[in-house]
Amino acid sequence: MTQTTFTPRVFSGIKPSGGLTLGNYLGAIKRFVGMQGQMETIYCVVDMHAITVWQDPKELANMTREVAAGYLAAGLDPAQSILFNQSQVPAHAELAWIFNCVARVGWMNRMTQFKDKAGSNAEKVSLGLYAYPALMAADILLYHATHVPVGEDQKQHVELTRDIAAKFNHDFAADFFPLTTPVIEGPAMRIMNLRDGTKKMSKSGVSDMERINMTDDATTIAKKFKKAKTDPEPMPETIDGLATRPEARNLVEIYAALNDMTAEAVIAEYAGAGWGRFKPALADLAVEKLSPISLEMARLMDDPAEIDRILGQGAQKARGIAEPILRQTYDIVGLLRS
Repeated sequence: MTQTTFTPRVFSGIKPSGGLTLGNYLGAIKRFVGMQGQMETIYCVVDMHAITVWQDPKELANMTREVAAGYLAAGLDPAQSILFNQSQVPAHAELAWIFNCVARVGWMNRMTQFKDKAGSNAEKVSLGLYAYPALMAADILLYHATHVPVGEDQKQHVELTRDIAAKFNHDFAADFFPLTTPVIEGPAMRIMNLRDGTKKMSKSGVSDMERINMTDDATTIAKKFKKAKTDPEPMPETIDGLATRPEARNLVEIYAALNDMTAEAVIAEYAGAGWGRFKPALADLAVEKLSPISLEMARLMDDPAEIDRILGQGAQKARGIAEPILRQTYDIVGLLRS
């Protein structure tokens, strides 16, 4: 079997279920923007994944635009990267069905995110929630993506994608799909709650003070960081001193990610400092970095037709890559097209 050389290509997506938070920005969007120019970059608002649980239709459309606005406001350039929403490229769903027939039930039963989301109600959740890892694999492999930037909590899905690609290639004796590489690097891949450093920052948290929303204005951003939970101890001398201090570690990692430095460098600068010095510095830095994004998001959201135009153009470009790969997949599988 001839070894195929795949064009280096990045694919990743964000689900439009609730507003964007600082976790989405530092853990995903900021990294996505930084990868522009290094290789082909394709970024998707995965609205089909969102409906694995009930979504209000009008709100879903609005949230899809907000995620797109977040990408654009953070510096994503539609001339350099393809940006679109998933449902405008039907080939995602078509390839997902083929992958449903390649993936094994045992593989799906091992997916920890399904267990976490379904909880004790596994019999009552949608079939889509159970099968969505196959759709995620289709999202990636539909573009022959070679690299996927993910957080640790999504690494299992990329591993499943590799398993599906390998089984497809083996079953059909075709070196057709790449074994995608997860890209996990740098500080602040997992941004935690500002009130409880043991919990991930979430759009669905009880209090708005738990998170930084990407639509928060400068005053709100500063207030939330100044009121973020810490502990009585000053900043340690070394990074090891944060091991049992989740709130302190979270704020240090946020500062590091916002300022493009390591957590070790932050500790070196602030060793021995009290929170009365560090939190105002973090608040000022966050306002400097985030308030221009929130202002640009607000401007974009006031012009939904412009967002829709950009997503539509991106979908057209995405279809140009996806549809030939889907046709080849159908040919390999033996699905007749007249």
